[in-house]
Amino acid sequence: MPYIASVGVSSPPYKISQTKAKTLIKEIFPRAERELERLLPVFDNAFIEERQFVVPVEWFEQTHSFEERNNLYIEEATQHSVAAIRDCVQNNVLLSEEMLIEQIDCFLFVSSSGIATPTIDARCINELPFRDDITRIPIWGLGCAGGASGLARAYEWLKANPKKTAVLVNAELCSLAFQKDDNRKSNFIGSALFGDGVSACLLVGDESPYLRRVKSPVKIKGTSSKMKKDSLNVMGWDVKNTGFHVIFAKSIPSLVNYFWKEHVTDFLEQQEEDKENFAFLTAHPGGLKVLEAIEETLPCSREALRFSYDVLKKHGNMSSPTVLYVLKEAMESMPKIGTRSLLTALGPGFSSEMMIIEWGIA
Repeated sequence: MPYIASVGVSSPPYKISQTKAKTLIKEIFPRAERELERLLPVFDNAFIEERQFVVPVEWFEQTHSFEERNNLYIEEATQHSVAAIRDCVQNNVLLSEEMLIEQIDCFLFVSSSGIATPTIDARCINELPFRDDITRIPIWGLGCAGGASGLARAYEWLKANPKKTAVLVNAELCSLAFQKDDNRKSNFIGSALFGDGVSACLLVGDESPYLRRVKSPVKIKGTSSKMKKDSLNVMGWDVKNTGFHVIFAKSIPSLVNYFWKEHVTDFLEQQEEDKENFAFLTAHPGGLKVLEAIEETLPCSREALRFSYDVLKKHGNMSSPTVLYVLKEAMESMPKIGTRSLLTALGPGFSSEMMIIEWGIA
């Protein structure tokens, strides 16, 4: 089975506290004062203390074109992807020896918050000493599920190429999609939850000579995808002349109670696993209500989701990279050999991605 070897991240430089974000939105959001006061508690109840953005807070006070937003996306996504890859291959907590860029055979790039052709992976390949025969797999449109789905696609590629290595990069700059003049509630909720972040994850096949460099390898034991038909309006983008406008339905937490529950029940039965086997969950923190719904549905304790809560508090929801930030915290805590976890994320479609991971070499 393929192994997760290391995770690196690149967090943008502009930090904003939830208190400051709340004040900013109150000043610029186009809603009546009475209605605004009714919505503002969303900021207080989000369990978020700070988020990071690729633009300064003053940027949100102005109106921006799709062209301006997308040019920023290309520039910043490339820069932070390169930084995250370097952080990943040089992570001396997880690797006993640095992985050279030239030793990577496949580059998977996952994003939903901007458009680029050539894709961002091609730009990174020009910035770093990747080989010119590297396999490229750019994937677009998976939203918050993209971290787990990207891992699954890397897992499948390495099952077919067990002697090789792959890097998965997830880059989302959600701040560039904030629409100052969009008075829909979903845009308001998005402004209280989403931040920017980029992750890079190194994976190696079980016959790779580089597996020996991994201090605490994490085996992917099985993966599963499930999509709910006729649910296209639950989550995603509404693309307009000014850019991406967020679609974020209030029904998402309730979908955990039946759609996600059905998926996790079927998956665990298929894998002949029991939820009691998991020391903790590696769950994408889509928001406080989503995490609380997972606790209630599985059921599990808040302690079992401690890494997810920690990432939500420090970074907010960064869409696809977020579950990799959670995985990085879990891996760097150095769980003992044999520890198992359920990695899970929900995204547009409406879709659910999950996998079972286990620390140690088979």
